[in-house]
Amino acid sequence: MVGIVGYGAYIPKYRIKVEEIAKIWGEDAEALKEGLLLEEKTVPYLDQDSVTIGVEEAQNALKRALVNPEEIGAVYIGSESPPYAVKPSSSIIAEVIGAIPEVHTADYEFACKAGSEAVFVCYGLVKAGLIKYGLGIGADTSQGAPHEPLEYSAAAGGAAFIIGSEDTLADILETYSYTTDTPDFWRRDGEFYPRHGGRFTGEPAYFKHVLGSAKGIMKKAGLKPTDFTYAIFHQPNGKFPLRAGKILGFTMDQMRPGLVAPKVGNTYSGCSLLGLAATLDVAHSGDLILITSFGSGAGSDSFIIKVKEKIEKVRHLAPTVKEMLEDKIYIDYGTYVRYRRMIKE
Repeated sequence: MVGIVGYGAYIPKYRIKVEEIAKIWGEDAEALKEGLLLEEKTVPYLDQDSVTIGVEEAQNALKRALVNPEEIGAVYIGSESPPYAVKPSSSIIAEVIGAIPEVHTADYEFACKAGSEAVFVCYGLVKAGLIKYGLGIGADTSQGAPHEPLEYSAAAGGAAFIIGSEDTLADILETYSYTTDTPDFWRRDGEFYPRHGGRFTGEPAYFKHVLGSAKGIMKKAGLKPTDFTYAIFHQPNGKFPLRAGKILGFTMDQMRPGLVAPKVGNTYSGCSLLGLAATLDVAHSGDLILITSFGSGAGSDSFIIKVKEKIEKVRHLAPTVKEMLEDKIYIDYGTYVRYRRMIKE
C-alpha cells in the first residue's frame, strides 16, 4: 500500500488583518470578514519565496519521515509564484535537503492544484515501483493586486508530503481527478498580478470541479460522507469549502480541523495540502480523510487517506500547523506593501 511516510507544513509568522487592508481602501471590514470568512492572512518576509518555503516544508516532512533523503527518487514542487521564470525550483530544494544527484526533479503548474499534482505523480511513481520515495510540495507566495478582492486572501505557505510504500503513517486508498477547460482565472506571461473571469469563478469553476471530483472518488471507492472522519476542500476563502462540503453532505465537525483559510488566507498551491497537514496533526489511527484540491483553468484532484498508528509517534517531531498559527507578528499596511515589494523603484 502506497501512502504518506512524512509530512511537513510551513507558514510565515507575519500576518495582516482584513481590517488593516480594508481601512486603506475605505471598505467595510466586518462585511468583508463575514462575506469571505477570512480574518487575516500570512505575509512572506523579504527573503522568503516559494523555494525557501518549500525547503522549510520538506525539512519538516523529513523530520517525521525519518528516512535518508538520498533515498528520495523524485522531488516535485507545485507553485504559482516561482522566483525564477527560467530555472527550476525543485532542483534547489533537492540540493538543500540532500536528495541529489540521483533524483528526478520537476516544477508543476496548474494554478492552486499544482501541489496536489506533485503528490499525485509521486504516488504514481512509487506505486509503479520506479522510486522508493517521492517528495511532493505545494508552496506559494501568492499575488493579489492592490484594491482587488484577492488582496484580502492571497497568502504564503504550504505543505509537503513524502510518499512511499514502507512504514507509512497514512495510506492513500484511492485517487481521482476531474478536469475541464474553464477560464476562470489566469496570469499571462510578464504580468505580476492574476486576473479573474468573475462570473466563472464560483459555479462553473470551483464548485463544478470540487463537487465532481469528490463525488467521483466516493463513487469509485463505494463510500459516502458519513464514512469519513475528516474532509478538506480547497480554500480560496473560508466560505467556498464550507458550502461545497455542505452540498456534498459533510458536517462542520468533519471540515473544521482542516479549515485554515480564515487564519492563513489562500496559499494557492499549498492550500488544500496545508489543510491536510492540519488535519493529520489531530487525526488518529483508523480515521478516514477525503481531500479535494482545486486549480483554476480548471481541475480537481481527490485522495482518500486512511490514518495509521505510526502518526502518533512522529506527529510532534516537527512543528504542527496550530503551533505555527499561534506564532505570529501583526504588521501594518505600509510594512505589508514593503514586504510584498508592491512599490516598484
